[in-house]
Amino acid sequence: MTEYTQILTEQRDDVLLVTFNRPDRLNAWTRTMGAELADAITGANEDASVGSIVVTGAGRGFCAGADIGAEFQAQLDGDEPSSHDDKTMRPAKNWVEMIRGSKPIVAAVNGAAIGMGLSMILSFDRIVAGTSARLSARFVKVGVVPELASSRFLPQRVGFGAASDLMLSGRIVESDEALALGLVDELVADEDLLDAAIARAKSYGENAPPHLLWVKELLTMNAGEEDIGLIQRRETDALNLAYKTPEHQEAVSAFLEKRQPDFRSL
Repeated sequence: MTEYTQILTEQRDDVLLVTFNRPDRLNAWTRTMGAELADAITGANEDASVGSIVVTGAGRGFCAGADIGAEFQAQLDGDEPSSHDDKTMRPAKNWVEMIRGSKPIVAAVNGAAIGMGLSMILSFDRIVAGTSARLSARFVKVGVVPELASSRFLPQRVGFGAASDLMLSGRIVESDEALALGLVDELVADEDLLDAAIARAKSYGENAPPHLLWVKELLTMNAGEEDIGLIQRRETDALNLAYKTPEHQEAVSAFLEKRQPDFRSL
């Protein structure tokens, strides 16, 4: 197993739990952390024993945004560190491409999810938050603009008006408002957060792996598509592929035999 310095990984049954591990800095993001996260996600996608992924933060915060000293000041000083320090790490391809092409991935947001700590999870399949969660698209407050396609994903989650308010003000949103806005999908007590996120991830990962990827691909392509005919053609093409899979046959057999389908043994 790869040794990481800024994240922790633990497999719980068929769920890979990834934990940001810079609690003394509220898990502020660095290039090293990003490379390690990308490597862990890529590894999980290649591991047949993993059905889904949960990402959370150690200590009091999920991720308080980019580490201003380690990242922004270094950039202003002309220091452009490599995308990852450890050359054994697999560098991240386009972040959204990686997440939308990944096995189901759920965020378990504990405490602060600020700036990049929020934008990195907007393309996740589900965001579960604890009551201590505080979220902010705070880019304007530090003189930058949104990234990681958050200017698309945030309006998709909360609507254009709310997204404009959140991004133009950079204000911090408490967990109850975040749920009301649709910024998070589920709100649970802090002590139940990991269990709830893992249970949700397991409910996704128990389904047929290729079909999960096709569903994610359809959602990604069709969410902003205006051509209804094209949407239907994409769905029909995917459906014709699905009909031919052993997973479809297993699902039909399981239904007729009154049992749960077993997609993992195929």
